[in-house]
Amino acid sequence: MSESTIQQSKFNINPTVKFITMSALFTALVFVATYAVQIPLPGLATGGLIHLGNVALFTISIIFGKKYGAISGAFGMALFDVLSPWVIWAPGTFIIRGVMGYMVGYIANKNREGKISVLRLTAAMVIPSIWMIAGYFGYNLLLFGNYPAAIASIPGDLIQIGAGIAISLPIMTALHQTGADKTLKKLSSV
Repeated sequence: MSESTIQQSKFNINPTVKFITMSALFTALVFVATYAVQIPLPGLATGGLIHLGNVALFTISIIFGKKYGAISGAFGMALFDVLSPWVIWAPGTFIIRGVMGYMVGYIANKNREGKISVLRLTAAMVIPSIWMIAGYFGYNLLLFGNYPAAIASIPGDLIQIGAGIAISLPIMTALHQTGADKTLKKLSSV
């Protein structure tokens, strides 16, 4: 094998292997971010937990796109539920967070050329968050069969997602303004 062939094949990674590897890495990041920092919201039965999983989900979806956002959100956060006292919410979380990750990536990157505005970043986080709140409302209604229990989940979900957006927006703005988001995306394509 010639030296040029070795250099060319050095970074010639099978796209399927790369996709699976990146998906696993991002899933792990969402899980760890959700698991590592948990701030319980006392008195709230459901949705009563602030965690950094939303920050990881937003960041991955915006920088790397809707497919990675969907996979990492679905598997990362559902895995957290399975390994926690919230195991009953895992099936709902899998669907709700998967769709949420897809929506974030879709809104942030649809017809985008170059810079991303703060307005688009905000919309990419807020619109899917409305889906998340509605999704957990519906899932709680399915689980408990009554509206008061489903409505009780809304305040905790609002606080949880509000904290995620409040942390993510300045981080994503800074990453974008410095060009670090493009550098990260380029590194993932090696």
